[in-house]
Amino acid sequence: MSTRDEVPIGRRMAELRARRGMSQQVFADRIGKSKSWVDKVERGVRTLDRLSVIETVAASLGVTPTILLTGKPRREGVTDTDAAVERIRAALARHDPPGADADSPTARQLDDRAGHAWAAYRNGHHAQVLRALPDLLAATRHTTRAEPAADPPVRVYRLTAQTLVKLGQPHLAWLAADRAMTAATGDPHRTALAAVSLAQALRALHRGRLAQAAALNAVHQIDPAAHDRPPDPGLAGTLLLEAALAAASYRDAATAHDLAERAAHLAAAHDGHQQGDGDGIAFGSAAVTLARALVATQLGDHHQAVTIHRYATSGDGWHQLPAEHRAAHLIDIARAHLDLGDPRAAGRALIAADQIAPAEARTRPAARAALTAVVRTGLTAADVARLAATVGLTRR
Repeated sequence: MSTRDEVPIGRRMAELRARRGMSQQVFADRIGKSKSWVDKVERGVRTLDRLSVIETVAASLGVTPTILLTGKPRREGVTDTDAAVERIRAALARHDPPGADADSPTARQLDDRAGHAWAAYRNGHHAQVLRALPDLLAATRHTTRAEPAADPPVRVYRLTAQTLVKLGQPHLAWLAADRAMTAATGDPHRTALAAVSLAQALRALHRGRLAQAAALNAVHQIDPAAHDRPPDPGLAGTLLLEAALAAASYRDAATAHDLAERAAHLAAAHDGHQQGDGDGIAFGSAAVTLARALVATQLGDHHQAVTIHRYATSGDGWHQLPAEHRAAHLIDIARAHLDLGDPRAAGRALIAADQIAPAEARTRPAARAALTAVVRTGLTAADVARLAATVGLTRR
């Protein structure tokens, strides 16, 4: 990489920590490490080479993992996502009154437009989603309320939140998810849909307990009496998986496995068919198995995660999942390969993700961080090198 890239990662960590006015002890407390650990990393005595730890450190410093790994801002590959995020931020910040636009769409028209955007999201066409969201958010403010339906705003805010989570903007995602929850008030089903996005945003903010509570409260709302046979198994199962991932994020293995098992029972009881509303909800046996792999990754059992991943991706259910879901999972499993010291397998996972949904591999900070980590090992296959060059992560 460039000369700047040769600066040890520990020194970059120290520089970023100092700029934010954090002592070693304060920083250590934030990332759940000892002051001695921080000091050794910053002095180069200890190596910071696990991608999962790098991501935790980067989040605490308020930067993307790519910046921590390379010491320079990332270059955009597929689309100018920074500018797109700013347009979304501006749209969320506006509060002009409903009906201010003479061309305000009806609820049905907005619902159709939101449906097209969700279809683009499921297929991994994130550039299309980013172009659509500012106008959708504006239309959500202006839509006439003659029709007694709050579903279009919920759909738009949910899509906004889940897209922003992908782009490494969890605080802004939380705002959009909260808007979805507000728009869904009084409707248990829509509230549960919004809770999926809320749980994802809270997990991205490293608030696992809050994410778990949000997901489980929503399960209770859609079926307060009998959790084993809810009226919407796809939605209930998705919420249980979100709760399982949230529990795993704060290392509550027993709860995570129990929640994943409950989701598995739901999937088995309904013949494992994919179920959901079509808006970011894809539930079935394959989705449960993939979630179990991610739970294992969160809990640090990377060998188990890779074993589960290989089993899940060998079945027909894998190909029935949306392109976005499959590519996102491959990016997550690349982290497990890296933490196992297998950059070649990580590179293969990233290439597979790029083949399924290029925008996942080329615009998401998590994917770029994993790709950067692979390139830094020097064990880079030709196709991985081409992908790195495409997104601006070149070597000298």
